[in-house]
Amino acid sequence: MTTPSTPTAPMQVLLTGATGFIGRAIAAALRGAGHTVHTGHSPRRHHGTGVPMDFARDTDAATWLPRLQGIDAVVNAVGVLRHTAARPIDAVHHHTPVALFEACQQAGVRHVVQISALGVQTGTTRYARTKRAADEHLLGLAAAPSSPLRGVVLRPSVVFGQGGASTALFMRLARLPLLVLPGPVLTARIQPLAVQDLADAVVALLGSHSHQRGVVPCAGPEALTMAALIASLRAQRGHPPAHALRLPTPLTHLSARLGDWVPISPWGSETLAMLATDNVADAAPLQALLGHPATHYSQLVERARATTEAQAHTGAPS
Repeated sequence: MTTPSTPTAPMQVLLTGATGFIGRAIAAALRGAGHTVHTGHSPRRHHGTGVPMDFARDTDAATWLPRLQGIDAVVNAVGVLRHTAARPIDAVHHHTPVALFEACQQAGVRHVVQISALGVQTGTTRYARTKRAADEHLLGLAAAPSSPLRGVVLRPSVVFGQGGASTALFMRLARLPLLVLPGPVLTARIQPLAVQDLADAVVALLGSHSHQRGVVPCAGPEALTMAALIASLRAQRGHPPAHALRLPTPLTHLSARLGDWVPISPWGSETLAMLATDNVADAAPLQALLGHPATHYSQLVERARATTEAQAHTGAPS
């Protein structure tokens, strides 16, 4: 696949959330395109490298201004599934990104890319409300008269790739010959995309599409239910079709509440609520950014495998 073109002059890019699943892919793509990527570390760590930053506490624009000296672009890939004392969702998704975006405008940073999610524009969960608030603030700054800030909000559907929590869950389910799935998993439609495609879209926004502003939905070429995706992943692994049964509604809600007690689990009450509506969008905007169709869901396992092998061969971090 063709890598999106880059500007003639590589950029100095501040990437937040660089240690996360999506952030790692973005960092690799940006470096592969010739950009210099500055990543962060918690100031509470004694031996951290990079830019000190704490999304749980850095809610003042003045805190961010010194960190933006010499920075051409900022990509915010920080996100949490649920609220915890260590990572309060209102600060991590809303107040700190707003401070960062305000500082970008004050410091003259021209390019800001915010990684959000499909569905937050109408969602009522805490996840959706906090993400939407930061999205709207960035878009408001970029829309101000004579503003030099080019703000773009990327809203992906379910992102698939090595190291993703939801990917690991889907792959575990794909190994089972008998599936008992919550009702929304059997009926809710998604348009999964490879994490590498999302990362390439970020590269394009700092290159061939650096003029772009606004919201860009990021969806794979075709919609399907989550149950159908699990079936496809099973087929991609060479397994015969599995039998799928619907989990009764009371047990579905009980399983979600139990998931709330496991902070690292992608399943919980918020996830169940987000599954109440389809997570789909027009595939054309992402294709326009990439210059080719995004990876089809039937090729997700092979794309993830090929990327992992390429990174192992080159010694690049996964």
